[in-house]
Amino acid sequence: MRYHSVVDAIGHTPLVRLVMDTPPSVEVYAKLELQNIYGMKDRVAKQAILEARRTGVLAEGAPIIESSSGTMALGVALVGTHLGHPVHIVTDPRIDPITLAKLSALGCQVHVVEAMSSAGWQSARLERLAKLMADLPGAFWPQQYKNPDNPAAYRALAEELLTDLDRIDVLVASVGSGGSLSGTGRVLRQTLPDLRIIGVDCVGSVLFDQPDHPGRLQGGLGNSLIPPNLDRTLIDEVHWLNDHEAFAATRDLAGEQKIFAGNTSGSVYRVLQEAARRAAPGSRIVGIFPDRGDRYTGSVYNDAYWAERGLPAQHASPAPDEVAPRTEVHTWSYAKQDGAVRAPHKLLFVEANTSGTGVLALRATRELGLEPVLLTNAPERYVGAGETGCEIVVCDTGTEAGLREAVRERFSRQQISGITTTSEFYVPLVASLARWLELPGNPPQAMANSRNKARVREVLDAAGVGQPRFAVVRSVAETAAALERVGLPCVVKPADDSGSNDVLLCRTSEEARAHVERVLAVEVNVRGLPTARTALLEEFVDAPEFSVEMFSDGGEHFCVGVTAKTVSGGPYFVERQHIFPAPLETRDRTALEKIATDALTALGIRCGATHTEVRLSAAGPVVVEVNARLAGGMIPELIRLATGVELLNQQLRSAIGETPDLEPTHRRFAGIRFLVADREGVLAEITGVERAHQVPGVKQVVITANSGQTVRPPRNSYDRLGFVIAEGDSPENIAKSLDEVHRLLTVRLDAERLH
Repeated sequence: MRYHSVVDAIGHTPLVRLVMDTPPSVEVYAKLELQNIYGMKDRVAKQAILEARRTGVLAEGAPIIESSSGTMALGVALVGTHLGHPVHIVTDPRIDPITLAKLSALGCQVHVVEAMSSAGWQSARLERLAKLMADLPGAFWPQQYKNPDNPAAYRALAEELLTDLDRIDVLVASVGSGGSLSGTGRVLRQTLPDLRIIGVDCVGSVLFDQPDHPGRLQGGLGNSLIPPNLDRTLIDEVHWLNDHEAFAATRDLAGEQKIFAGNTSGSVYRVLQEAARRAAPGSRIVGIFPDRGDRYTGSVYNDAYWAERGLPAQHASPAPDEVAPRTEVHTWSYAKQDGAVRAPHKLLFVEANTSGTGVLALRATRELGLEPVLLTNAPERYVGAGETGCEIVVCDTGTEAGLREAVRERFSRQQISGITTTSEFYVPLVASLARWLELPGNPPQAMANSRNKARVREVLDAAGVGQPRFAVVRSVAETAAALERVGLPCVVKPADDSGSNDVLLCRTSEEARAHVERVLAVEVNVRGLPTARTALLEEFVDAPEFSVEMFSDGGEHFCVGVTAKTVSGGPYFVERQHIFPAPLETRDRTALEKIATDALTALGIRCGATHTEVRLSAAGPVVVEVNARLAGGMIPELIRLATGVELLNQQLRSAIGETPDLEPTHRRFAGIRFLVADREGVLAEITGVERAHQVPGVKQVVITANSGQTVRPPRNSYDRLGFVIAEGDSPENIAKSLDEVHRLLTVRLDAERLH
């Protein structure tokens, strides 16, 4: 294999079949991570450093600091120095001379603490690291124990295994920081749900409820603390080996399989042998071998060291004893973990919408037995959020780096069931975080494309999906050429806003140019997030508008129903009424479903609710917009009334990886009409609400505007003053109820009656 750099060469390690006395047709493989340039942690260093650079946490040429005496130090040294960063490694006198020589040769500055603190060597190293961080502004610390980039690094390892083996029945891996087993196992389980995962620990480690014995001799596995990256819910069985057993197994690995490795690989080898002995015929077992043996020549492979440490006298078991979880062990033992660890239970929300669905989602999370957590930079934005009992974390939600820091510092990976949002502004950020944490979600690129209407147009165009003529404009000077392509009248709109904001029908080139200039001048949206500074010019398709409410699961797309929409005809396009389900001929409904499905497939959307707006022209349907989120405008509530399907609940279930239940319990119709002003002024009051509640079929009358508020004829959805929802057995009856309510409600502006 040829690579452009040593960083590109990380990974791609061999998968070797081991020679063992096994039951018939049982295959045992070793994934030789020790064949990375310095060891398995090269993957972690690569992932953590590249992601820190991508998200802006690590600036070009800024220093990197790590506390380590093993392969993580070497990985950071490899990647950091190659990319031009000064690398500082904090270690202690226990570091082996081979690792120290490698670090020095790579050009690192190695800081060896001189003495233990009151809490030991690790504490002393962290104190020195903290001083370096203070002395070196902008320095990056990878923090392998709680940085989810550690387990995320092993997505590539899992994909390599799946490329080489279409089926794996058992995975055996050691546990130290928790990254390799959790990261590899989590990704494999997405494809192999029946995979059995066995963790390998050492006697005297606290990782699986054992007492801490700091004098243990094994390196590379075990721990005196429980790292946030360790997800114990993934593990079906855990084995513990004492120092004698681990070191002997490592020597056996060299003698029997000709693999000169460290004690972590040796421990995995011993458990692999036991897993193979117990395996059903035809099973396929894979073990991950993290480290090679050059660092252990003075310990594992040194008889004098054995004698000095009394290892020959330590009892070694030829086979493991099964024990109950939390039973203290001293020799090779194993415990089944099924049900021993509580399932993850927090659902994280990155901001929310403010139309009511956001707070409803927090309440619905409780109903699913989960704990809602709202990550927000402005908790006062969400009236009623505190009453849901959700945990509110105030943080920077405008950047991926800010959100990553908040999640990393606040939660262990084992606590988190899923991450989602009810605001379309944050859909791409949520997708990136879900991928980072290996949680259910859509591909980040699909969500980034879906959020940018210009990219949607380009993707759909390449896929041949019907849509209006369009042109993407990034400077006012491009307007004339765009108009030649699109023609007049045309619709001019921003590529990444919401709620019909700044969408304008332009009938002259002067109007189009002026509105393009207006759109391009907007640098941040209503949430303070940077805009794309991009305008779209689109052909005006003067035809009835519908929205196709879809739900995707595992890449399959299901139509929940089609909504008939009444939209103002211009120059502003604001939704005034919805009826669900739309009264449609079968042919038209089928055409709308098909074009929505084609659009989702082209964009690569794989899970969750989507809302595709389509105009049904005489020549056939054309896609207006694809929104990778639940529909707004209270359409989920209409669906609930009409079918019994709680679409919001299904969206939450999708966020935690559960299969949605989209089966209707009944079939009726529901509609909504929005209350608006027909001229500018100051709102005095809205009367007739009590009488409106008495109209047959009316389910809700909601006023969202406040007295004293300046109002105007709607230019976007934020200008609406309230809404009325009705339910009935036909679209005609719903329209009749909505008309009656409209007659009863009166909007008073400056003491004048306006309807």
